Amino acid sequence: MSPRHSDTGTSLRKGGKAAEDMPEAELDDDEAADEIVAASGPDLPFTAIDWTAHAGDADGMVGAEVIQTLVKRLPNAPGVYRMMNAAGDVLYVGKARSLKKRVTNYAQGRFHTNRIGKMVRETATMEFVVTRTEIEALLLEANLIKRLRPRFNVLMRDDKSFPYIMLTSDHTAPGIYKHRGARSRKGGDYFGPFASAQAVGRTINSLQRAFLLRSCTDSFFDNRTRPCLLFQIKRCAGPCTGEISREGYDELVQEAKDFLSGRSQKVKTEISGQMQQAAEDLDFERAAIYRDRLAALSHVQSHQGINPQTIDEADVFAIHQEGGQTGIQVFFFRTGQNWGNRAYFPKADPSLEAAEVLGSFLAQFYDDKPSPRAILLSHAVEEQELLAEALSTRAGHKVAISVPQRGEKKDIVDHAVQNAREALGRRLAETSTQARLLEGFAQTFGLDKPPVRIEVYDNSHIMGTNAVGGMVVAGPEGFVKNQYRKFNIRSTDITPGDDFGMMREVMTRRFSRLLKEHGGDQPGADEAAMDQDAGIEDTGAFPAWPDVILIDGGQGQMTAVRAMLAELGIEDRVVAIGVAKGQDREAGRERFFVRGKESFSLPVRDPVLYFVQRLRDEAHRFAIGSHRARRKKEMVKNPLDEIGGIGPSRKRALLLAFGTAKAVSRAAVDDLMAVEGISESIARLVYNHFHDNG
Repeated sequence: MSPRHSDTGTSLRKGGKAAEDMPEAELDDDEAADEIVAASGPDLPFTAIDWTAHAGDADGMVGAEVIQTLVKRLPNAPGVYRMMNAAGDVLYVGKARSLKKRVTNYAQGRFHTNRIGKMVRETATMEFVVTRTEIEALLLEANLIKRLRPRFNVLMRDDKSFPYIMLTSDHTAPGIYKHRGARSRKGGDYFGPFASAQAVGRTINSLQRAFLLRSCTDSFFDNRTRPCLLFQIKRCAGPCTGEISREGYDELVQEAKDFLSGRSQKVKTEISGQMQQAAEDLDFERAAIYRDRLAALSHVQSHQGINPQTIDEADVFAIHQEGGQTGIQVFFFRTGQNWGNRAYFPKADPSLEAAEVLGSFLAQFYDDKPSPRAILLSHAVEEQELLAEALSTRAGHKVAISVPQRGEKKDIVDHAVQNAREALGRRLAETSTQARLLEGFAQTFGLDKPPVRIEVYDNSHIMGTNAVGGMVVAGPEGFVKNQYRKFNIRSTDITPGDDFGMMREVMTRRFSRLLKEHGGDQPGADEAAMDQDAGIEDTGAFPAWPDVILIDGGQGQMTAVRAMLAELGIEDRVVAIGVAKGQDREAGRERFFVRGKESFSLPVRDPVLYFVQRLRDEAHRFAIGSHRARRKKEMVKNPLDEIGGIGPSRKRALLLAFGTAKAVSRAAVDDLMAVEGISESIARLVYNHFHDNG
């Protein structure tokens, strides 16, 4: 094999080591380097790439043979490697203290598990990244796993961002809000994470009663002439209309910060002293306000469950394995308070030990989240000290990882283990129920095997306006919401209200794209099913092709859908089933339409009927929600939005200058040019838009 070369002098590393200074075999083209830099993301606290190499020229080689061609070319240095199949799909991402030693193990062909053997046999090429330290390799590995989702790695299923409480700092009267996502450029103080949005909402409601902080928008605040209802019900101090002095409101803000920062006892002591002083002054109304604030603070703490005495800031992780699946429970403790817990069910091969799964999960979990100062585990993980050092590097402060052996910390970890066991038990029960329903579904509709992917379609509109088609997806583990799709009906040839035409357009767009992107795939192939030969679970992606499509409609809808499927040549690849509402549109009297059978109904108490009703109702909910969102957007649409080249800044400038879009439409070119940021060409563009349409 002769590796591809970059031009002499080209640097593959940001800010260093030129290509001419590297051994010939270590060179690769700039595109591969750029690809890995892009894949590693912008948030890593180091330069991710030194050099890359791959086996792209080893045509026809697979498995240990192709790996052997690279072993002698690899350095004895830390880095990250990617194993890929012939189609270019990433099978596995790993890190190594020594790339040469680690890859040599794969090249020898002796494997401890079927999983590793299957992974090596499918490997057609590999790519490598050398890092300066093993810590950098660990961080880059976690980042790439989350982005590329290789099928043989441990994968987080749920990676939603956590909600926080935010106290703003860019206003004279700071407000308190729920925040999720990237932190605002305007700054502010963030407290969290909380396990759920509901936990944040409950806490904010109690904090409003305790500290009387505003939660309105800045524009609402700036335009008040009298206090709003929140002031009347004692949930806000009314800084908008001067009901409280600037200094008094600042004191409330500081008390809230102290409470959320862990100094809750100090805050309660101060409020208690103020209440007693007000009572001694016979100011009972003011004393009652302090009393209510103390009660609100007690409410916050009483609804947080366990509030440990020996833990100020920590995350607690507990893992439990059963039935070939893994459950991980995470508890969040901040400022000595329990801010909730969340269950995770990562994808992992059943042969992996709990410690190995937990270690990989932790690295991915903190890839884009701040680390607390302490992490408590139910199991010791491999390379625990290295992980702690890596998280400390990313967080900018020391992070300690430990497995408590006694005391209150051990009790809290045991409590987390119990929660992990119970959560996994509930999931196994739900999965078993879902499996039985899919088996019954297959028997009822004459399928060869239980479906893995079911797609359900519905349309929503009002007299043909803002028409939207919705697609929901269900599988062995229930609804798969990241696969949901909506289709804004675009065709101008469809008569308003023509449900048949709308469904035909939705089906055509969906399956035309599916054929283009996944035409060669086996429809409905269960990529996550058990590999019978290897006897292991393949943690592949959810299949792209559906086994079954359910259409909310009767014979007319089915005729339109089948005609479209025949036109695309896939009528035999997908089973289409129509679900028509029964007499008087009463649930339980639905009629089912399947090709080659007479229409039929199911017994009223048949579990499969309930299952289909759930699928149809979810599709109906999703389609209606999408329609309402589109209708709301149309209702607030501004004519300036239709002009190409008019972005938010210019739109704002025009509206500030003229007041309304209607006034903009009447303005002359010279008047438009007088607005800051509007050039002559843009002014004529705006003028011509309105006058050409007029």
